[in-house]
Amino acid sequence: MLLSFPKGAEPLAKALRSCKTHLVWVAAFSALVNLLYLTPTLYMMQVYDRVVATGSLTTLALVTGAAVLALASLALLDWVRTRLLTRVGLRLERKLAAPILSRLVDARSPASGALALRDFETVRQAVSGQAMLALFDAPWTPIYLAACFLLHPWLGALTLLGGMVLVGLALLNEIDSRPRIKAATQAMNEALRAQESLTHQSETLRALGMRRASIGQQIAQRRTAAERNLQAQLTGGKYIGAIKFVRLLLQSAALGLAAILAIRGEISAGAIIAASVLLSRAVAPIELLVGSWSQLVQARTSWKGLIDLFVATEDHDRTRTALPAPLGRLAIENTTIQLPGTERPQLRGLNLRLEPGQTLGVIGPSGSGKTTLARLAAGALEPTAGVARLDGADYQTRESDELARFIGYMPQSPGLFPGSIKDNISRFQRHTGEPADGIDARAVAAAQLAGAHDMILRLPEGYDTELGPMGAGLSAGQAQRIALARALYGDPVLLVLDEPNSNLDQEGETALMNAILASAQRGAAVIVIAHRAGVLARVDRLLVLHDGVVQNEGPREDVLAWLGSQRKVIREVAR
Repeated sequence: MLLSFPKGAEPLAKALRSCKTHLVWVAAFSALVNLLYLTPTLYMMQVYDRVVATGSLTTLALVTGAAVLALASLALLDWVRTRLLTRVGLRLERKLAAPILSRLVDARSPASGALALRDFETVRQAVSGQAMLALFDAPWTPIYLAACFLLHPWLGALTLLGGMVLVGLALLNEIDSRPRIKAATQAMNEALRAQESLTHQSETLRALGMRRASIGQQIAQRRTAAERNLQAQLTGGKYIGAIKFVRLLLQSAALGLAAILAIRGEISAGAIIAASVLLSRAVAPIELLVGSWSQLVQARTSWKGLIDLFVATEDHDRTRTALPAPLGRLAIENTTIQLPGTERPQLRGLNLRLEPGQTLGVIGPSGSGKTTLARLAAGALEPTAGVARLDGADYQTRESDELARFIGYMPQSPGLFPGSIKDNISRFQRHTGEPADGIDARAVAAAQLAGAHDMILRLPEGYDTELGPMGAGLSAGQAQRIALARALYGDPVLLVLDEPNSNLDQEGETALMNAILASAQRGAAVIVIAHRAGVLARVDRLLVLHDGVVQNEGPREDVLAWLGSQRKVIREVAR
């Protein structure tokens, strides 16, 4: 189930290899456990054939002591192998949780984070639970089958025939259950995606009166998922019931056949009970596997999902040569971007150059590609064609966290995260091992440059004020000023601001202009996207976008004059 490692999935293979020692010991202990499961059989045979026949209490005490010791060893070994599998689950958590999150956050994966982590949790539970024990016990079925043949060939033949029937039922269960489990998993994933989307837009839903409708949609999706899951469980339950019936029937048949053989003197009286116990142990792993089949199939599907995620983002872990810190020369060369699921490119053949200390305003109608340009310049999007460079180096030649050190990005939505204001401004650098004193100083400096310092100090706990998801606890204007401070954190050489004044009052807009000018004066290249003209009054250059294509770009006054002439032509045509 877990041994397929295509190119790109090496981190998954490495994580499993780190568990090799644990799994080898589990296999060894499973061998001993399954051998010790023969204890009740051997004990019964000794009691019936030796103790009862001879009436020796000494013999009874000896075989009873040996049986107790063997059963105690069995219980201990079973406990140890269970703990080892639990350790395997914890090791996988330590080895894979961070890489999975890193692939999702940093590598721009289209996969939902909640679903990917759910896939990982499904795999981890299967590896560390009863399903894995069933897989380790299954290979020992032939040992019990051989023991049945040793008792008598007819008992072995009965066990073999019964095992074949059970295996057939298990295969039918696999064929019947797999598509149902797959459909149930897909339906639940769709419900989770929709729930995640609705949660992020709860305020909009309430404002538009869509609360009941959205709840109804969620209930319908969850009902579909629950019905498909129920169908899968009912299908599996049908086969589990059939297998249990066959197993009980085989045990009874083994008793009857052993009794006939004992009457004919071909086996001893003690072998009658032993035959039933041996047959039960021979088929028990098959029954356990069928009972765990749903979990195993889901784990297999989830494992494939993780492999797809790692293969799709295989470039994430490649070794990159350390480059010198850039000065802020931005070059976007013949770049096209077409987002997944769209029919037309958002940007087409874009060429742009920006030198350190220059400020560029980007204007254009809604849907012209302004935000896509901002995301491209900030390193949030990879171009479909073409390249974005910082000081001549392709963005992809730097690891994303390193690249982000030199770029300050303020998206349209502030996008603040649960945590303190200081954490949000400092981009949560305290979790990377950075010294706290340096983080505090840089966070305060960024807030001062953004004109947010005094506003933050007026909050209940200042920089230590805790925010909820999406900046809950702040007004829209306050959240935007915190997002500006975050963009300015660490004195980036490239500053990309997308609609930075959409929620600002006059005081906030003045602070924004001062921050833009101060950043340019210290040598940063600045890109500002805005509909309101006030923030563009002091930029050096303007770029006009329309339908993803640059209409004009140049010194601010020249572009404004061009726009004026275009409007004049439009008015004359309209007459």
